[in-house]
Amino acid sequence: MEFCKLWSTLVMFMALMDMAVRGKHIPTTLEGPFRPVTRRFDSSLRGGSDDLPMNHPRLAKKVPSSFPEQIALAISSPTSMWVSWVTGDAQIGSKVTPLDPSTVASEVWYGKESGNYTFLQKGTSTVYSQLYPFEGLLNYTSAIIHHVRLEGLEPGKRYYYKCGDSSLSAMSEEHVFETLPWPSPNTYPRKIAVVGDLGLTSNSTTTVDHMIKNDPSMVLMVGDLSYANQYLTTGDKGVPCFSCAFPDAPIRETYQPRWDGWGRFMEPLISRVPMMVIEGNHEIEPQAGGITFSSYLARFAVPSQESGSNSSFYYSFNAGGIHFIMLGAYVGYNSTGTQYAWLHEDLHLVDRSVTPWLVAAWHPPWYNSYSSHYQEFECMRQEMETLLYQYGVDIVFSGHAKAEPHKFASNLVAASQQKLIYDVCRPVQEACPKPEMELKSNP
Repeated sequence: MEFCKLWSTLVMFMALMDMAVRGKHIPTTLEGPFRPVTRRFDSSLRGGSDDLPMNHPRLAKKVPSSFPEQIALAISSPTSMWVSWVTGDAQIGSKVTPLDPSTVASEVWYGKESGNYTFLQKGTSTVYSQLYPFEGLLNYTSAIIHHVRLEGLEPGKRYYYKCGDSSLSAMSEEHVFETLPWPSPNTYPRKIAVVGDLGLTSNSTTTVDHMIKNDPSMVLMVGDLSYANQYLTTGDKGVPCFSCAFPDAPIRETYQPRWDGWGRFMEPLISRVPMMVIEGNHEIEPQAGGITFSSYLARFAVPSQESGSNSSFYYSFNAGGIHFIMLGAYVGYNSTGTQYAWLHEDLHLVDRSVTPWLVAAWHPPWYNSYSSHYQEFECMRQEMETLLYQYGVDIVFSGHAKAEPHKFASNLVAASQQKLIYDVCRPVQEACPKPEMELKSNP
């Protein structure tokens, strides 16, 4: 979990956003090409960082069981916002019994004035389980996860809200958010925070505190969120090769309470600023029956239906004059598959006179010099890169790979996990996998 992995690109992107706010002309790739501008990485930031313990104050539960916690926002559209939260208590052990989501309502009361909630919206709730049929591994079933879509919002306005179940008198404290500006070449988010491979370490606290201090309009999270899949089995320190360190492990156990800790850790930021996520390799989390991505799919609301993808693994959205495309590297991406077809249609529909900036994000970079991930996603590049060039994508954000190896190699073994989904294309000369692969997940 390296600090400021995307620093040089972020400096440029934030400078451009500052130009937009000040009303200055921002050139795009449609006017290029331009000479690239880079900034040397601060080598003092390369050191590793230990995981925060589960009893750390920022990871601890602070409300009674029936009250909302882990409150988070996500953009749905220029006039709608997702609100998500968790109630109840998760269970971990050899025998776990899922909670009944129907026992608790999913309500958000909101309005434009503090304490005056003139609107009510109801939503849905779910639970998920992480199960292992092996002796010594712990099963997990989640607390109740709620998602409510607030509709009819005005762009660029402040809203106050509470979430929970009013019939149980179990409502959250008041929170506030500001909707993003309407898509236009002259309106942009004030600031955008871009972060990946965050984890739950002391470095993570520095990163999140820095984001809170800078008060962004939204957070772009480019995969590898909690690192729950390596917390328990690596002794909290991280290892360069899981399969080498644990050769007899039948399956990689994930310690799901880390997800609950991560939700609490992030709440001070993402309860007031929307966070847009895309999956990374550490979200795969295989379990019994070949099921994958259970936590990612259950915990995060994304505008998949709103953008026509109908998949939480890839989607798009607008933020002022920027059209964002979030791509999935761990589902089928070949040119005859559904993600590619959706991407082609989404790019075709982009109106650059309305959203001049076209930004794409996915977890693993197509170009990197890090030996452990070098050309790891060459197949995805071969399938999709031409399309992105064709439509003039301005900026790509990725995480996953380091500038160089060091002893805290936390971005590990993507290849071994990918084998659960499709055969990794290696070496490059081999034919890239063509069939569209389907992932199993909890219903």
